[in-house]
Order: sequence, then C-alpha cells, then structure tokens
Amino acid sequence: MNKLIALIFSLLIITVLASFFVFTIDEKQTAVKLRFGEVVQAGYEPGLHFKWPIVNNVVKFDSRIQTLDNAPERVFNNDSEYLMVDYFVKWRIKDVKTFFTSNGGLIAKANANLSGVIKNAIQEEFSVRTLDQAISTQRIELMESLRKHTRQRAENYGIDIVDVRIKQINLDQSVNDSVYNRMRSERLVEAAEHRSNGRKESINIRANTDKRIRIMLADAEKQAAIVRGEGDAEATKIFAQAHNKNPEFYSFTRSLEAYVKSFESGSGNVLVLDPNSEFFKYFREQQPK
Repeated sequence: MNKLIALIFSLLIITVLASFFVFTIDEKQTAVKLRFGEVVQAGYEPGLHFKWPIVNNVVKFDSRIQTLDNAPERVFNNDSEYLMVDYFVKWRIKDVKTFFTSNGGLIAKANANLSGVIKNAIQEEFSVRTLDQAISTQRIELMESLRKHTRQRAENYGIDIVDVRIKQINLDQSVNDSVYNRMRSERLVEAAEHRSNGRKESINIRANTDKRIRIMLADAEKQAAIVRGEGDAEATKIFAQAHNKNPEFYSFTRSLEAYVKSFESGSGNVLVLDPNSEFFKYFREQQPK
C-alpha cells in the first residue's frame, strides 16, 4: 500500500515537473516560444513540445478564421456623395511570429491595425466608383479588389485576409435630404415632360379624329347628294314616261290633287276664280275623255 502511494506521488511530481518543461499545441492553435521576451521559435505543429522553465515563455493564438465586423465606415465616392459602408472581414494568422511582433501579441491590436488597412482600401475603391457602380454593376469587382489590396497590406501584420464582404451601402444621413430633393426635382421634371407629351399627343389625336370625321361627313354628304340627284333624275324620268304614255290622264290626276289640296277642310283657303277658268276644266266636262 505504501509503495502504491509512493508511486502515485512520484507520478504526480513527475507530471508537475514535466509541465514546466513541455507544452501542448492542439489543431486549433498556433504559438510562439519566447526567451526573455524574444521570439526564438514560431509556427508549432499540433502536439507536444519542449521548453525551458523560467527561460522560455509560450504564447498561444487561435489559428482559426476570425471575423472583423466594425461599425459602418463613412466614405466619399466619385459622385461627391458621402456613403455609409457596412462590411465585415474574415481573416486568420498567417505568420505567427510577424503577428506577435507587429501586434504585441494582442488580438484587439491586430483588429485595430486591420481596421486601418480596410478603411484606407475602402476609401480608395469608392473614390473611383459611382454609387450605381458600387451597388450593382461593379459590386463583385469591388469586393475582389478590396480583398486583393488588403491581403498585400495585411501581410505586414502577419495576417491573411480570407474574404472581404460589403453588407450594405447607404447614403450618409447628412446628404439624404439633399439627394431626396434632387431626386424629387428630377422626377417632377420628368412627370411634367410626360404630361406635356401627353397633352401634345392628345391634341394630335383629337385633330386627326376631327379631320377624319370632317372627311367622312363630306364623303357622306357627297354620296347623299349623288344619290338624291340620281333619285331626282329617276323620278323625273318616271314622271316624263308616265306623262308621255297618257298626257290627258296625267293632267287629270294632277288636277284632282290640286282640288284636294285647295278644298280640304280646315285649309282656310279662299279662291276667287272665273268658273270658266282652266282650273275648273274637269268640273265642266261631264264625260271625261
């Protein structure tokens, strides 16, 4: 029993002593080994590694992809407009020794340095683009250019830029009113132009319609006059043919029509004629021919 306790105690002492001479790195980490504050080795692979106690100090870092998501950045574009650009950056440690020496081994300082790099790149990229290009036509090219330029500059801090994404682009609040007023004025001018064109088109349509109506009425009146003339000619022809067939009968029927119109009740006509006048010819003749 005493031997077992002694063995366990010995193992504990060995484990404690070993912890001063070795350190472990897992697959999610990278590290630098310092000797009195100076980097002597960096970029350890996952596993068990040796160090001298007191002399060496090990600083570990997360080797996985990190996210930088700052507040929207205020930039000036090619249209002389202030924009609020909301973005995020995916990055990871590329050179742990450079990362440690340039950032003091602090993630917060690394994010601050990277923010400066991103800010300068965004200013440069938006200064040569219009709002429409940044939002739609050149959005993919914009993000790819940001990733390319920031990757080169971030290497000075031992950082590898994995991706840069633009989440949202808005007009700065200070220029929203002026832009809105300008857009409103442009739309009012456009609306006035459409109304003017509409009135012009309406006048043209009415004029063309009135012209067509006048032409149609003139054609109709012309056709009616032709038809009336043909009818009158046909009637005259018929009357002439009838008269030529029996002039005496025609004269008799015309006289009867005259008698009816002259003596019809309520006409109020007064005729003062000689009884022997031609008008009463058929009253005198007892035997018509």
